[in-house]
Amino acid sequence: MLPSEDRTFLSRAFPGFSDQEENQMWCVVLPGFRLPEGLTEPAADLLLRLAPGYPDIPPDMWWFSPAVCRIDGRGIPQTQVEEQYLDRTWQRWSRHLPAGAWRPGIDGLEAYLTLVRRELRAATA
Repeated sequence: MLPSEDRTFLSRAFPGFSDQEENQMWCVVLPGFRLPEGLTEPAADLLLRLAPGYPDIPPDMWWFSPAVCRIDGRGIPQTQVEEQYLDRTWQRWSRHLPAGAWRPGIDGLEAYLTLVRRELRAATA
């Protein structure tokens, strides 16, 4: 299950979020996650898959449904793979935290979403 700090943050920032276990991973869906200009969608559902041991183990990668591309047609690296989770097709954004970037006991989903937003801005630059 989600730590209480994450649940409180998500309830406030994403009131329609859902979470459930699938294949030993905790899946968190943030519906209508706002995307920066320059992408083909103004918003998309964002999936975070949390490994057993989270929050001591950091999140790794994230997924969008529908798929998100640049308006100008230029490719976004490491976003070409589609995967099936929660009976839906998701576009995988393969991004990994550098060693030491995650602070167990301190960081949570709010901090991780800062990285997601930073990577989205970089994808449109």
